[in-house]
Amino acid sequence: MNAMRPEKTETTAETETVDTNLAAVTEVEAGIRDFVRNDIAYLRRPAATATTDAPPLDPSAEATVTNVNSLIQRVAGTSLAEIENLISELESLRDLLHAEGQRVQREISGYAQLSQAAMKSTRMIADNVSQWKRAADGLRNS
Repeated sequence: MNAMRPEKTETTAETETVDTNLAAVTEVEAGIRDFVRNDIAYLRRPAATATTDAPPLDPSAEATVTNVNSLIQRVAGTSLAEIENLISELESLRDLLHAEGQRVQREISGYAQLSQAAMKSTRMIADNVSQWKRAADGLRNS
């Protein structure tokens, strides 16, 4: 009984430490999010409000936005092209696997028919041999 109580105390202390650390991490992340939002908020303004009452963006900010947009388009374009290539490769592999599955089914069907034909032939041969044996035994006995 006494051994269980210290474990519970340690577990509670560990839980409180984890909760405190988690709260601190959450608070730091929220601060970073707020800082980033405030820092780039002027870059996200729509072009319509920028032309009406708000002061125009300075040329370096416009260049930065343009560079970021072109970078995103290039990265997204490359990623989309890769994804489309991957999809087409997967479709061709699916078609190949489907064709191979059908071929294997045909081969198995052919082997099953061949096996049945071999079994019938073997039975016929065994029946004929047994008839010959009976006929030969009949001739010997007579």
